[in-house]
Amino acid sequence: MIPESSRQQSTALLRTMLVMRRFEEVLIQTQKSGVSFGHFHVYIGQECTGAAAIALLDSQDRIVTTHRNHGHLLARGADPKRLYAEIMGKAAGYNKGKGGTLHATVGELGFLSTSAIVGGAVPLAIGAAFASRQLGERSVCMGFFGDGALEEGVFFESLNIAALWKLPVVLMCENNSAGALGQSAGEYPGSTISAKELIDVVAPFGVPAIAVDGTDVRAVRDVTQQALHRARNGDGPTFIEARTVRWPGSRPLWPDLVTGETDVAFAWEPERIPAAHRDWFANDGLIRYLRELLDAKLADAKAIVALDAAVRAELRDAVRFAIEAPYPDPVSALDDVFASAEGR
Repeated sequence: MIPESSRQQSTALLRTMLVMRRFEEVLIQTQKSGVSFGHFHVYIGQECTGAAAIALLDSQDRIVTTHRNHGHLLARGADPKRLYAEIMGKAAGYNKGKGGTLHATVGELGFLSTSAIVGGAVPLAIGAAFASRQLGERSVCMGFFGDGALEEGVFFESLNIAALWKLPVVLMCENNSAGALGQSAGEYPGSTISAKELIDVVAPFGVPAIAVDGTDVRAVRDVTQQALHRARNGDGPTFIEARTVRWPGSRPLWPDLVTGETDVAFAWEPERIPAAHRDWFANDGLIRYLRELLDAKLADAKAIVALDAAVRAELRDAVRFAIEAPYPDPVSALDDVFASAEGR
């Protein structure tokens, strides 16, 4: 269900989700066209989680994320031009082309780090929450990570500290291998976790743990609001498992548009969905949200198509900007480096 909100708020959230989806689709097409940049991961199929959760954060709140970072950065308001430029290693990028896709981050938007290490975002989020406590702030850190993080020892060490000290952190586990909401942890493809449910892993630490349908905007919004309230009021961390179905194009070594570009008309003309991908689009949160907006009469097909066209045009301009932007001057290679062998 959609959140109880105005037409303006609903449209803003939809626009964010469309930017997230189209950004990734354009990125894949750009790489396939021969433009060279490093290996990347995409956020397709998880937009409802990131967009709904990040929209609830205050300006002073902080975020730590993973290698599937593009969606989170865009949801927080990152400029697609500068993000594309960063991915392509250009000087106009947010990190002057030195972060690339796996480590792109935007400090002015509250992002402390993008960690491509499995589980790496968790201790960083706990550290940020500890810093907030020490500084006497009411800010919260939201840490995004995948289900694989629960197979790393640092997750348990970090969770234990957060629970002991009641740190203001929201641990958002984006499980894109879950399938149906009732599926047990042992049934996840490739899982090495013996627990029946991922949330059962958290139970011994006394941290509230909630499994939510990550394709349901209202469900994500409701549990995130509760978690933020707990954190701001000194009640400590919350673990949220947002369950989605992995997009088929994420399975190859390099992301591939195996499902084609998303057609927003799938929301009102489901017969147009190719049979080969009907099951996945049935679980696509973006299409689901479009249907809900239509049913609630908060948008109509014409307005959705127009909004999507505007987003597409913006991203075409953004990727063109990034392709034409210059690479960093080689003499700047050591700029912003904390320590080097120079001067020995």
